[in-house]
Amino acid sequence: MQTGSGPQPADFADVRATNLAVVLRFVRANAPCSRADIAASTGLNKATVSSLVADLIDRRLVRETGLTERRIGRPATQLVLDGSPYAAVGLEVNADYLSAVAVDLAGQRLLSWRRTFAGSTAVPSKAVAAAAALGRRAAARMAAEGRQVLGLTLAVPGLVDAAGRVPLAPALGWRDVPALELLRQALGEPAYPVAVDNDASLAAVAEYRYGAYAGTPNLVYLGGGSGIGAGLVVDGRAVRGGHGYVGELGHIQLDPGRAGRDGDGPECECGRRGCLQAVAGVGALVRRLLPDAIPDGGAITDLEPEVDELVRRAGAGDPATTAALAEAGRWLGHAVSVLANLINPQVVVFGGYFVPLADWLLPAAEAEARAGTLAPDLGGCRLVPSTLGHGAAAVGGAARVLDAVDAGQLPQLLAAGPAK
Repeated sequence: MQTGSGPQPADFADVRATNLAVVLRFVRANAPCSRADIAASTGLNKATVSSLVADLIDRRLVRETGLTERRIGRPATQLVLDGSPYAAVGLEVNADYLSAVAVDLAGQRLLSWRRTFAGSTAVPSKAVAAAAALGRRAAARMAAEGRQVLGLTLAVPGLVDAAGRVPLAPALGWRDVPALELLRQALGEPAYPVAVDNDASLAAVAEYRYGAYAGTPNLVYLGGGSGIGAGLVVDGRAVRGGHGYVGELGHIQLDPGRAGRDGDGPECECGRRGCLQAVAGVGALVRRLLPDAIPDGGAITDLEPEVDELVRRAGAGDPATTAALAEAGRWLGHAVSVLANLINPQVVVFGGYFVPLADWLLPAAEAEARAGTLAPDLGGCRLVPSTLGHGAAAVGGAARVLDAVDAGQLPQLLAAGPAK
């Protein structure tokens, strides 16, 4: 039952913003294209399209190429994305590194930085401040190049709620951290929007936009970093969950023995026993195979050289290393079978430190996943290594900013002047 005066007509500015976003998304997906192509595909009339395109050109989000189609009748000027005055920034703080990425409107990387950082032992305020310092440097670089920063997103390996608080990030030792508030303060309350999100969820966004399987509507990203996180894209939409706490696959407890119901399962950094990342995580593999690499405090502050050593040993055929990687692969395959039975993804992308170990992990993972999936042929799912490298979560942070632009949060008209 409706009350009051009934539905009100949409504000003209809102309608125009929506239509601008429709045209921008079409150009992103179909460039080079003409105004006539846009009108025919979106249902907007030609006069409206011309007005919208003129607005996007004024904002320097779209430009004319000067190229024309070969067609009967009057040649049509072609349109492509511009976005040269803009940049989106993504950051990541993890147990053993910081990263920063800036991309333009088309997703081209403008910078990509990675720094070793002992995030597992740093207090939250210092960890956020270190990430913010990298973000300020990235924003300053963009400003020096004549680019306006449209927004910045920080990726965190843990639970992140809608308000940007981190109730728990075991790999960092964080509990109830107001990460977004700390980030804004450390950045000096910038004029551009700032956000915090889960690292695996953002990496899935990056894979969906820019990965080898970009555009695949049902995609899972499995991050092999300090923990194991899952980012989910279902029917072309990132799955966020009721409060943003989706994707903590690494903390699913396995069979009774491994889950430690009898007290002998491997302990996870979350405090429980037998979690997936305690038996198949990269940190668990390093602790098992390279115990001398663990400092006295018990925290691994730089996984990269240890993973390089695992790759060297596996490549040389070391039996203990290849057997441990195969076992980890089987546990990962078990987790993939759960995902395959629940959401039937078309592709599961293994990222982070799983990439250099993929030759030894993925065969066992695929065999186990096939055995545990009810649908034939793994439900049509493929298991593949990521091509985005360690910057996937940071790229996803930048992509989250561009998603907002595609949704209609467009930058204001720029002052007239020569293009830079």
